[in-house]
Amino acid sequence: MHRGWLEGYVALVTGGGTGIGRAVVDRFVAEGAKVCAMVRSAADGTDLIRDHGDAVSVIEGDVRSAGDNAAAVAATLDRFGRLDTLVANAGIWDFFLSLEATHADVLAATFDEIMAVNVKGSLLSAKAAVPALRESHGSIIMTVSNAGFHAGGGGPVYVASKHAQVGLIRQLAYELTPDVRVNGVAPGATATGLRGAAAAGQAERSLEDVEGLEDAVSRTLPLGFVAQPQDHAGLYVVLASRENARCTTGDIFRSDGGWEVRAPGRRPGRRTA
Repeated sequence: MHRGWLEGYVALVTGGGTGIGRAVVDRFVAEGAKVCAMVRSAADGTDLIRDHGDAVSVIEGDVRSAGDNAAAVAATLDRFGRLDTLVANAGIWDFFLSLEATHADVLAATFDEIMAVNVKGSLLSAKAAVPALRESHGSIIMTVSNAGFHAGGGGPVYVASKHAQVGLIRQLAYELTPDVRVNGVAPGATATGLRGAAAAGQAERSLEDVEGLEDAVSRTLPLGFVAQPQDHAGLYVVLASRENARCTTGDIFRSDGGWEVRAPGRRPGRRTA
């Protein structure tokens, strides 16, 4: 019988009901893990319980709340008895919100909201999980973005939040060594229901609604396609696995279709002799 890479592991995944978070939950369960998914609404967790049964538990919460993060860790420990991996995945986007075209009050409120979810949420999730992760010699994995390294993956607010998250990963890796490894996965354009900030009137808008996204990505990225959430999930498995990523901390695996080697406006084809 095949033994999964995460057999016997327990994970907590924030934003685990949809998109990349859901794909990570699915893959972790397939690899033998038990998973607690922290979701914003009960509806996000219904399919998880239906599809995975006792391998998954669901708790509602807001990553911006220290109390909600502590409750999610407590629920994980109560249900499964340990915690091996925190996947700090919850996030929101800014839909290329422009500095010059956005009213200052909206810009300020959007900054506060996006930074609170993308950066403070990851920080507070880590704060709540660290005691259990030190005990298990576990790991933290944060969902970053190609916007954590390059301009153009969003507007200035989102790009700043993801650059900040890169710094957070490196600092926590430094502080928590040698007991807890801290890493990230940086996806590029992915077909998900990623939503925006309420402060910008984008809470009901989805990344999938962006007109021409798939065509623009296919013309620009070397790999030539918009990713699906499951395309990234294997990297989280590798980073969570003590056997397969024992020497990896403070690092970020890029899963962005070759963003760094892109050429504006074109995708190179295969050259034949």
